[in-house]
Amino acid sequence: MKKLTIALDAMGGDHAPHEICKGAVLACKEFSDLEMILTGDEEKIKPCIHGAPSEVLNRLTVVHAAEVITMYEQPATAIRKKRDSSMRVAMEMVRAGEAQGCLSAGNTGAIVAGGVLVVGRLPTIDRPALGVPLPTINRWTFLLDVGASVRSRPVNLYQYAQMGNVYSKKILGVAEPEVALLSNGTEEIKGDDLVVEAREMLCKSTLNFKGYVEGDDIPWGRADVVVCDGFMGNVILKFGEGLMQGARSIIDEEMGHRFMPKVGLLFMIPMVKALWARFNYEKYGGTPLLGVQGTVVKAHGRSKAPAILGALSAARNFIVKDGVEQIREELE
Repeated sequence: MKKLTIALDAMGGDHAPHEICKGAVLACKEFSDLEMILTGDEEKIKPCIHGAPSEVLNRLTVVHAAEVITMYEQPATAIRKKRDSSMRVAMEMVRAGEAQGCLSAGNTGAIVAGGVLVVGRLPTIDRPALGVPLPTINRWTFLLDVGASVRSRPVNLYQYAQMGNVYSKKILGVAEPEVALLSNGTEEIKGDDLVVEAREMLCKSTLNFKGYVEGDDIPWGRADVVVCDGFMGNVILKFGEGLMQGARSIIDEEMGHRFMPKVGLLFMIPMVKALWARFNYEKYGGTPLLGVQGTVVKAHGRSKAPAILGALSAARNFIVKDGVEQIREELE
Protein backbone atom coordinates (compact mmCIF):
# COMPACT_ATOMS: atom_id res chain seq x y z
CA MET A 1 0.00 0.00 0.00
CA LYS A 2 1.36 3.39 -1.03
CA LYS A 3 1.78 5.74 1.93
CA LEU A 4 0.61 9.35 1.93
CA THR A 5 2.41 11.87 4.10
CA ILE A 6 0.75 15.07 5.33
CA ALA A 7 2.59 17.71 7.36
CA LEU A 8 0.27 19.08 10.05
CA ASP A 9 0.82 22.43 11.74
CA ALA A 10 0.17 21.26 15.30
CA MET A 11 0.34 24.78 16.76
CA GLY A 12 -2.20 26.50 14.51
CA GLY A 13 -5.77 27.19 15.65
CA ASP A 14 -7.70 28.06 18.80
CA HIS A 15 -7.37 24.58 20.30
CA ALA A 16 -3.77 23.73 19.43
CA PRO A 17 -1.96 21.53 20.03
CA HIS A 18 -4.23 19.10 21.91
CA GLU A 19 -7.20 19.00 19.50
CA ILE A 20 -4.95 19.16 16.42
CA CYS A 21 -2.96 16.14 17.59
CA LYS A 22 -6.12 14.32 18.59
CA GLY A 23 -7.45 14.88 15.06
CA ALA A 24 -4.20 13.47 13.62
CA VAL A 25 -4.63 10.31 15.72
CA LEU A 26 -8.24 9.94 14.52
CA ALA A 27 -7.13 10.34 10.90
CA CYS A 28 -4.43 7.69 11.24
CA LYS A 29 -6.98 5.32 12.75
CA GLU A 30 -9.38 5.91 9.85
CA PHE A 31 -6.86 5.86 6.99
CA SER A 32 -4.28 3.08 7.14
CA ASP A 33 -2.25 4.63 4.28
CA LEU A 34 -1.77 7.95 6.09
CA GLU A 35 1.43 9.11 7.78
CA MET A 36 1.58 12.39 9.68
CA ILE A 37 4.37 14.83 10.44
CA LEU A 38 3.41 17.06 13.37
CA THR A 39 5.31 20.35 13.32
CA GLY A 40 5.62 22.56 16.41
CA ASP A 41 6.80 22.58 20.00
CA GLU A 42 7.97 19.03 20.64
CA GLU A 43 7.51 19.26 24.41
CA LYS A 44 3.86 20.26 23.97
CA ILE A 45 3.05 17.85 21.15
CA LYS A 46 4.39 14.59 22.58
CA PRO A 47 2.07 14.53 25.64
CA CYS A 48 -0.88 15.05 23.27
CA ILE A 49 -0.17 11.86 21.34
CA HIS A 50 0.92 9.83 24.34
CA GLY A 51 -1.36 6.86 24.77
CA ALA A 52 -2.26 6.51 21.09
CA PRO A 53 -2.15 2.92 19.77
CA SER A 54 1.33 1.78 18.78
CA GLU A 55 0.18 1.21 15.20
CA VAL A 56 -0.77 4.89 15.03
CA LEU A 57 2.32 6.16 16.85
CA ASN A 58 4.48 4.40 14.26
CA ARG A 59 2.95 6.70 11.64
CA LEU A 60 3.29 9.93 13.64
CA THR A 61 6.53 11.92 13.46
CA VAL A 62 7.18 15.08 15.46
CA VAL A 63 9.41 17.77 13.91
CA HIS A 64 10.31 20.53 16.33
CA ALA A 65 9.55 24.12 15.28
CA ALA A 66 10.26 26.79 17.88
CA GLU A 67 8.04 29.59 16.52
CA VAL A 68 4.30 30.06 16.08
CA ILE A 69 2.49 32.45 13.73
CA THR A 70 -0.42 33.94 15.66
CA MET A 71 -3.78 35.07 14.30
CA TYR A 72 -2.90 38.74 14.81
CA GLU A 73 0.38 38.96 12.89
CA GLN A 74 0.82 40.53 9.47
CA PRO A 75 0.67 37.42 7.24
CA ALA A 76 3.40 37.99 4.62
CA THR A 77 5.83 39.44 7.17
CA ALA A 78 5.27 36.56 9.58
CA ILE A 79 5.76 33.83 6.98
CA ARG A 80 8.96 35.52 5.76
CA LYS A 81 10.52 36.24 9.14
CA LYS A 82 9.41 33.23 11.19
CA ARG A 83 11.30 30.59 9.25
CA ASP A 84 11.15 28.19 12.18
CA SER A 85 7.39 28.53 12.65
CA SER A 86 5.27 25.38 12.70
CA MET A 87 3.32 26.59 9.66
CA ARG A 88 6.33 27.42 7.52
CA VAL A 89 8.17 24.21 8.44
CA ALA A 90 5.13 22.20 7.29
CA MET A 91 5.06 24.07 3.99
CA GLU A 92 8.80 23.67 3.47
CA MET A 93 8.24 19.91 3.67
CA VAL A 94 5.74 20.10 0.82
CA ARG A 95 8.16 22.13 -1.29
CA ALA A 96 11.00 19.68 -0.55
CA GLY A 97 8.84 16.66 -1.39
CA GLU A 98 9.01 15.26 2.15
CA ALA A 99 5.22 15.53 2.38
CA GLN A 100 2.54 15.34 -0.31
CA GLY A 101 0.49 18.02 1.42
CA CYS A 102 0.13 20.20 4.50
CA LEU A 103 -2.70 21.38 6.72
CA SER A 104 -3.05 24.27 9.16
CA ALA A 105 -5.86 25.78 11.23
CA GLY A 106 -3.79 28.91 11.76
CA ASN A 107 -3.72 32.44 10.34
CA THR A 108 -5.53 32.36 6.96
CA GLY A 109 -3.47 35.18 5.46
CA ALA A 110 -0.24 33.47 6.47
CA ILE A 111 -1.40 30.20 4.90
CA VAL A 112 -2.10 32.00 1.63
CA ALA A 113 1.19 33.91 1.81
CA GLY A 114 3.05 30.68 2.56
CA GLY A 115 1.32 28.95 -0.31
CA VAL A 116 2.64 31.62 -2.67
CA LEU A 117 6.06 32.38 -1.13
CA VAL A 118 7.06 28.92 0.11
CA VAL A 119 5.16 26.32 -1.94
CA GLY A 120 4.90 28.57 -5.02
CA ARG A 121 2.13 29.56 -7.44
CA LEU A 122 1.31 27.61 -10.57
CA PRO A 123 2.80 29.56 -13.51
CA THR A 124 -0.58 30.23 -15.14
CA ILE A 125 -2.30 31.51 -11.96
CA ASP A 126 -2.22 35.18 -10.99
CA ARG A 127 -3.69 34.65 -7.49
CA PRO A 128 -4.61 31.46 -5.63
CA ALA A 129 -8.09 30.95 -4.21
CA LEU A 130 -9.57 29.18 -1.21
CA GLY A 131 -12.54 27.04 -2.17
CA VAL A 132 -15.05 25.15 -0.07
CA PRO A 133 -17.66 22.56 -1.11
CA LEU A 134 -21.03 23.46 0.41
CA PRO A 135 -23.79 20.86 0.90
CA THR A 136 -26.97 22.25 -0.67
CA ILE A 137 -30.47 20.92 -1.35
CA ASN A 138 -29.62 18.73 -4.33
CA ARG A 139 -25.86 18.85 -4.94
CA TRP A 140 -22.48 20.09 -3.77
CA THR A 141 -21.78 23.71 -4.64
CA PHE A 142 -18.11 24.67 -4.75
CA LEU A 143 -17.71 28.31 -3.61
CA LEU A 144 -14.54 30.28 -4.28
CA ASP A 145 -12.79 32.50 -3.33
CA VAL A 146 -13.67 32.42 0.39
CA GLY A 147 -10.81 34.52 1.73
CA ALA A 148 -7.47 34.10 -0.03
CA SER A 149 -7.68 37.61 -1.52
CA VAL A 150 -9.91 40.39 -0.25
CA ARG A 151 -10.20 42.08 -3.64
CA SER A 152 -9.95 40.61 -7.11
CA ARG A 153 -9.63 41.64 -10.75
CA PRO A 154 -11.77 40.19 -13.57
CA VAL A 155 -8.96 37.87 -14.65
CA ASN A 156 -8.81 36.48 -11.10
CA LEU A 157 -12.52 35.62 -11.13
CA TYR A 158 -12.01 34.03 -14.56
CA GLN A 159 -9.19 31.85 -13.21
CA TYR A 160 -11.18 31.00 -10.08
CA ALA A 161 -13.93 29.72 -12.36
CA GLN A 162 -11.44 27.56 -14.26
CA MET A 163 -9.99 26.07 -11.06
CA GLY A 164 -13.44 25.58 -9.54
CA ASN A 165 -14.55 23.78 -12.69
CA VAL A 166 -11.59 21.37 -12.43
CA TYR A 167 -12.20 20.75 -8.70
CA SER A 168 -15.90 20.09 -9.24
CA LYS A 169 -15.19 17.74 -12.14
CA LYS A 170 -12.13 15.84 -10.91
CA ILE A 171 -12.55 15.91 -7.12
CA LEU A 172 -16.31 16.10 -6.60
CA GLY A 173 -17.12 13.96 -9.65
CA VAL A 174 -19.50 16.30 -11.53
CA ALA A 175 -19.47 15.38 -15.22
CA GLU A 176 -20.23 18.83 -16.63
CA PRO A 177 -20.15 21.45 -13.85
CA GLU A 178 -22.42 24.46 -14.14
CA VAL A 179 -20.42 27.60 -13.33
CA ALA A 180 -21.96 30.88 -12.18
CA LEU A 181 -20.87 34.31 -10.93
CA LEU A 182 -22.27 35.71 -7.71
CA SER A 183 -24.03 39.02 -8.28
CA ASN A 184 -26.82 41.22 -6.90
CA GLY A 185 -29.30 39.93 -9.46
CA THR A 186 -29.61 37.36 -12.21
CA GLU A 187 -30.25 39.89 -15.00
CA GLU A 188 -27.36 40.69 -17.35
CA ILE A 189 -27.54 44.39 -16.46
CA LYS A 190 -26.71 43.66 -12.79
CA GLY A 191 -23.28 43.58 -11.14
CA ASP A 192 -20.42 46.04 -10.68
CA ASP A 193 -17.59 46.56 -13.18
CA LEU A 194 -15.60 43.63 -11.75
CA VAL A 195 -18.44 41.16 -12.18
CA VAL A 196 -19.51 42.51 -15.58
CA GLU A 197 -15.99 42.20 -17.02
CA ALA A 198 -15.55 38.72 -15.57
CA ARG A 199 -18.90 37.72 -17.06
CA GLU A 200 -17.78 38.84 -20.51
CA MET A 201 -14.64 36.73 -20.22
CA LEU A 202 -16.54 33.66 -19.03
CA CYS A 203 -19.13 33.96 -21.79
CA LYS A 204 -16.29 33.54 -24.30
CA SER A 205 -14.77 30.57 -22.46
CA THR A 206 -15.40 26.85 -22.98
CA LEU A 207 -16.81 26.50 -19.47
CA ASN A 208 -20.46 25.58 -18.91
CA PHE A 209 -21.16 29.14 -17.77
CA LYS A 210 -24.72 29.83 -16.63
CA GLY A 211 -24.48 33.55 -15.87
CA TYR A 212 -25.30 35.16 -12.52
CA VAL A 213 -26.68 33.70 -9.31
CA GLU A 214 -27.77 35.57 -6.18
CA GLY A 215 -26.94 34.73 -2.57
CA ASP A 216 -30.24 32.92 -2.00
CA ASP A 217 -29.55 30.65 -4.99
CA ILE A 218 -26.57 29.02 -3.24
CA PRO A 219 -28.51 26.94 -0.65
CA TRP A 220 -30.76 25.67 -3.45
CA GLY A 221 -27.77 24.38 -5.43
CA ARG A 222 -28.47 26.38 -8.57
CA ALA A 223 -24.85 25.93 -9.76
CA ASP A 224 -22.02 23.48 -9.18
CA VAL A 225 -19.43 26.26 -8.96
CA VAL A 226 -20.09 29.78 -7.66
CA VAL A 227 -17.36 32.40 -8.11
CA CYS A 228 -16.89 35.65 -6.17
CA ASP A 229 -14.13 37.76 -4.64
CA GLY A 230 -12.63 36.66 -1.33
CA PHE A 231 -14.33 39.34 0.77
CA MET A 232 -17.84 38.38 -0.34
CA GLY A 233 -17.11 34.65 -0.25
CA ASN A 234 -15.81 34.81 3.30
CA VAL A 235 -18.87 36.77 4.46
CA ILE A 236 -21.20 34.20 2.88
CA LEU A 237 -19.32 31.29 4.40
CA LYS A 238 -19.24 32.77 7.91
CA PHE A 239 -22.90 33.81 7.69
CA GLY A 240 -23.90 30.27 6.72
CA GLU A 241 -21.92 28.76 9.61
CA GLY A 242 -23.38 31.26 12.07
CA LEU A 243 -26.91 30.69 10.80
CA MET A 244 -26.68 26.93 11.35
CA GLN A 245 -25.15 27.35 14.81
CA GLY A 246 -27.77 29.96 15.72
CA ALA A 247 -30.66 27.82 14.49
CA ARG A 248 -29.42 24.88 16.55
CA SER A 249 -29.09 27.09 19.63
CA ILE A 250 -32.62 28.50 19.19
CA ILE A 251 -34.08 25.00 18.87
CA ASP A 252 -32.30 23.87 22.04
CA GLU A 253 -33.50 26.97 23.92
CA GLU A 254 -37.12 26.62 22.82
CA MET A 255 -37.16 22.95 23.73
CA GLY A 256 -35.96 23.84 27.22
CA HIS A 257 -38.83 26.28 27.75
CA ARG A 258 -41.77 24.20 26.53
CA PHE A 259 -43.12 20.78 27.49
CA MET A 260 -44.95 19.71 24.32
CA PRO A 261 -41.98 20.38 21.99
CA LYS A 262 -39.92 18.10 24.24
CA VAL A 263 -42.41 15.31 23.57
CA GLY A 264 -42.39 16.05 19.85
CA LEU A 265 -38.62 16.17 19.82
CA LEU A 266 -38.46 12.47 20.69
CA PHE A 267 -39.85 11.77 17.22
CA MET A 268 -37.75 14.47 15.54
CA ILE A 269 -34.35 13.56 17.00
CA PRO A 270 -33.28 11.30 14.07
CA MET A 271 -34.24 13.98 11.53
CA VAL A 272 -32.51 16.79 13.45
CA LYS A 273 -29.33 14.71 13.83
CA ALA A 274 -29.31 13.87 10.12
CA LEU A 275 -29.83 17.52 9.19
CA TRP A 276 -27.04 18.70 11.49
CA ALA A 277 -24.68 16.00 10.20
CA ARG A 278 -25.34 17.09 6.62
CA PHE A 279 -24.57 20.75 7.20
CA ASN A 280 -21.99 20.48 10.01
CA TYR A 281 -18.75 22.12 8.82
CA GLU A 282 -16.69 19.79 11.04
CA LYS A 283 -17.44 16.87 8.74
CA TYR A 284 -16.15 18.61 5.62
CA GLY A 285 -13.74 21.04 7.35
CA GLY A 286 -10.90 21.38 4.79
CA THR A 287 -10.57 24.33 2.42
CA PRO A 288 -7.97 23.73 -0.32
CA LEU A 289 -5.78 26.57 -1.56
CA LEU A 290 -6.06 26.24 -5.32
CA GLY A 291 -3.43 27.59 -7.68
CA VAL A 292 -0.27 26.60 -5.79
CA GLN A 293 2.23 23.87 -6.64
CA GLY A 294 1.34 21.55 -3.77
CA THR A 295 -1.57 20.49 -1.60
CA VAL A 296 -2.19 23.20 1.01
CA VAL A 297 -5.38 22.92 3.05
CA LYS A 298 -6.85 25.42 5.54
CA ALA A 299 -8.89 24.17 8.48
CA HIS A 300 -11.27 26.34 10.49
CA GLY A 301 -9.51 28.30 13.25
CA ARG A 302 -11.79 26.90 15.95
CA SER A 303 -11.45 23.31 14.73
CA LYS A 304 -11.51 20.54 17.27
CA ALA A 305 -10.48 16.95 16.60
CA PRO A 306 -13.51 15.94 14.43
CA ALA A 307 -13.01 18.99 12.20
CA ILE A 308 -9.28 18.26 11.88
CA LEU A 309 -10.19 14.71 10.87
CA GLY A 310 -12.55 16.11 8.22
CA ALA A 311 -9.89 18.51 6.94
CA LEU A 312 -7.26 15.76 6.77
CA SER A 313 -9.75 13.60 4.89
CA ALA A 314 -10.25 16.43 2.37
CA ALA A 315 -6.48 16.88 2.02
CA ARG A 316 -5.97 13.16 1.52
CA ASN A 317 -8.72 13.04 -1.12
CA PHE A 318 -7.16 15.98 -2.99
CA ILE A 319 -3.77 14.21 -2.98
CA VAL A 320 -5.17 10.82 -4.03
CA LYS A 321 -7.02 12.40 -6.95
CA ASP A 322 -3.91 14.38 -7.94
CA GLY A 323 -5.73 17.71 -7.65
CA VAL A 324 -2.71 19.95 -8.21
CA GLU A 325 -1.72 18.22 -11.46
CA GLN A 326 -5.35 18.15 -12.63
CA ILE A 327 -5.51 21.94 -12.30
CA ARG A 328 -2.05 22.42 -13.84
CA GLU A 329 -2.91 20.30 -16.89
CA GLU A 330 -6.31 21.88 -17.42
CA LEU A 331 -4.98 25.44 -17.29
CA GLU A 332 -1.95 24.75 -19.44
